[in-house]
Amino acid sequence: MSVAIGVDWGATLAKIAVRAPDGALAYRLLPTEDAEASRATLVSIGADRIGLTGGGASMLARSLPGEVVQVNEFAAWGAGASALLADGARRYLLVSIGTGTSVLLVDGVSVTRVGGTALGGGTLIGLAAGLLGEADFEAIARLASRGSRREVDLLVSDIYPAGGIALAGDLTASNFGKFARRLREGPVDRADVAHAIMGLLAENIVLVCTGLAVAAQVTRVVFGGSTLRHNATLADMIGGLLRAYGREPVFLTQGEFTGALGALRIALGQ
Repeated sequence: MSVAIGVDWGATLAKIAVRAPDGALAYRLLPTEDAEASRATLVSIGADRIGLTGGGASMLARSLPGEVVQVNEFAAWGAGASALLADGARRYLLVSIGTGTSVLLVDGVSVTRVGGTALGGGTLIGLAAGLLGEADFEAIARLASRGSRREVDLLVSDIYPAGGIALAGDLTASNFGKFARRLREGPVDRADVAHAIMGLLAENIVLVCTGLAVAAQVTRVVFGGSTLRHNATLADMIGGLLRAYGREPVFLTQGEFTGALGALRIALGQ
């Protein structure tokens, strides 16, 4: 058995699944900003067969040695999710939260894109860079884990007294609705702002997913993608909101490599 790799080349990161000669799997992340350095790293792995998917696949395919198989991105995600799901579920929404967010309907072997949103990891880093002067993803996630968006977002309870409306008081009435006033009063805790950015993403991603789940008549919503990596705050928000809407959230272990693993499996004919 030879070395084979699957590569999901995204707007920000290249996700790589490596199958060793003994069949063991390993995973790597590379930044795509320096495309030539990342390409050189891929070449150095010495794979005999490469499955490529993602936005940069066609460009990359022309510059790699060995047998290269280009794989449809949706098919790659479906194959990867099927491999990572422990219970063999057949019908569910599959959500990739990367630089943006894409929502797929998996129905057996059929994988169809049914929607998405431009909100994603690119939004998170862009807003944090502008509002906090912080563009490191893991630093933003750590900040958010210590914050409370109640100090930044306007809640229903800030507008109505208890029992004044048939809505829970802790629901968000306006993302960042308190932010301008808080700034006039003095500095706003950076952790609270980071937490509010996570809330903005989570609430809007969940609204999109819930509407699509209702339309497709599915209960299970499966998540992967690099924006959930080391980001328990975002995952917890998404999970809690989805359960409140009567859906079943599932977060894939190694979910950021779903597309790469699927590309590898398809390239190997699995």
